[in-house]
Amino acid sequence: MKQMSIFNKYPYIVVEGPIGSGKTTLAKILADKFPVDYLSEKAEANPFLPRFYQDAQRYGLPTQLFFLFQRANQMKDLSQRDMFAKPIVADFFLEKDPIFARLNLDDEEYALYLQIYQHLQLKAPRPDLVIYLQTPTDALVERVETRNVSYEQDIPREYLERLANAYSEFFHHYDAAPVLIVNNEKLNILKNESALDLLLNRILQMNGQREFFNPNLD
Repeated sequence: MKQMSIFNKYPYIVVEGPIGSGKTTLAKILADKFPVDYLSEKAEANPFLPRFYQDAQRYGLPTQLFFLFQRANQMKDLSQRDMFAKPIVADFFLEKDPIFARLNLDDEEYALYLQIYQHLQLKAPRPDLVIYLQTPTDALVERVETRNVSYEQDIPREYLERLANAYSEFFHHYDAAPVLIVNNEKLNILKNESALDLLLNRILQMNGQREFFNPNLD
């Protein structure tokens, strides 16, 4: 019962962070550990994504719009769920979508994107908790290389750095839901069995709107 209590406390948990932060890994582990539903952004389903990393200027808008409509449809399904359905852990939420749009689109494309986004955002339910995996650029580069997804190997370090900074800026101002900001530099839940327990215990201890977790795993 103690393990399930994180989802008793926060029935809809979102794990967020930039590419390579481990958000999908953590969300999957939580979904396997607890009797909850798992909602994934399914990046591999976007047919424009491999081409985007080859030519960001040309494929930025279709890549972004594909993700936006995909996520909006998932949020629509989520908002229509029965209130007594199982808790949910997700590895994305709709509010982060403009982070990528602002980085990847020119001003005219971004203005068009915002018109669509502002309409769709109204259908997005609010998470009960967001776990933000704040990860330094060096760690992002290493983890992207390690997981060895072919089209991700073309991602420039400079892009990962800009993305990490944009995420930090976003969550510095985000206040629509409680946020646990995790220093993710040393938190490797695949290699360190105690890391997940530390994180779960920290979630149970939360009582504020914005809290920080700097795990000591030495």
